Amino acid sequence: MTQSPVQPVIGIIGGSGLYDIDGLEDKTWRRVETPWGDPSDDLLFGRLSGIQCVFLPRHGRGHALSPTHLNYRANIDALKRSGVTDILSLSAVGSLKEELPPGHFVVVDQFIDRSFAREKSFFGDGIVAHVSMAHPVCARLGDAVHAAARSLSLPVTRGGTYLVMEGPQFSTKAESELYRSWGCSVIGMTNMPEAKLAREAEICYATVAMVTDYDCWHPEHDHVTVEAVVKILLQNADHARNLVKTMVPDLGAARSLCPCGCDRALDNAVITSSAKQNPELCKALDAVAGRVLSTAQSLGH
Repeated sequence: MTQSPVQPVIGIIGGSGLYDIDGLEDKTWRRVETPWGDPSDDLLFGRLSGIQCVFLPRHGRGHALSPTHLNYRANIDALKRSGVTDILSLSAVGSLKEELPPGHFVVVDQFIDRSFAREKSFFGDGIVAHVSMAHPVCARLGDAVHAAARSLSLPVTRGGTYLVMEGPQFSTKAESELYRSWGCSVIGMTNMPEAKLAREAEICYATVAMVTDYDCWHPEHDHVTVEAVVKILLQNADHARNLVKTMVPDLGAARSLCPCGCDRALDNAVITSSAKQNPELCKALDAVAGRVLSTAQSLGH
């Protein structure tokens, strides 16, 4: 059977310093209700170069929400319910490598999750699913981000590991040195479980980690002022807006299924038989996993 072309809808999750997207036409903020509670804020719907886009400020406008208290499940579910097929996640991070200075962009390809106080899955309580996270981001999107950044002459590195810490405090020097010994590139507080949930929701996902400072391992870190960090943060946000405007026209073209399999991540992931599935959880999973749950039920599994 011939697969119908996918008409992408681009989701943008804005991190610290990025609370809107320039150039959106026909834009409107709308509340999206989810079974998992309220997302961080209303979602901004609009078109960029004719391509449908949905923007979510991760911490809410005014930055009222800490990383630990974000409702990650509601955020991803709201984007899925809004038709989003591809997520570009923009995040401010600290650098764990000398060669990744403030102002540098890293197109992340791996994560180490050290968060511990967050809901990390849509599944459980009557529907068990195990989703592969071996390749947690979409290489197709990552390549597009890297190409767009280079076209804008932004300092960018393709590939790197993002260490996700719980926060809200920053690392001790001993922790920072430990993460460096693991080979991590950058450190932040927000992209897990965001990336895990995007994969469970079968949404292509890529992270652009925007370096604002060296983490506390760096011998010169103590000499950096808050004002200097904020200046870099705002510069990065401006560069990120340009990056989005450059990328969206290419990503918005109709395409076939994702070659990385992101949009089929739940194939064979659900192991609970339909007879044992929790009806309430099935209802809550209508947007995230309706494709595979409805198929399993129709087959009588």
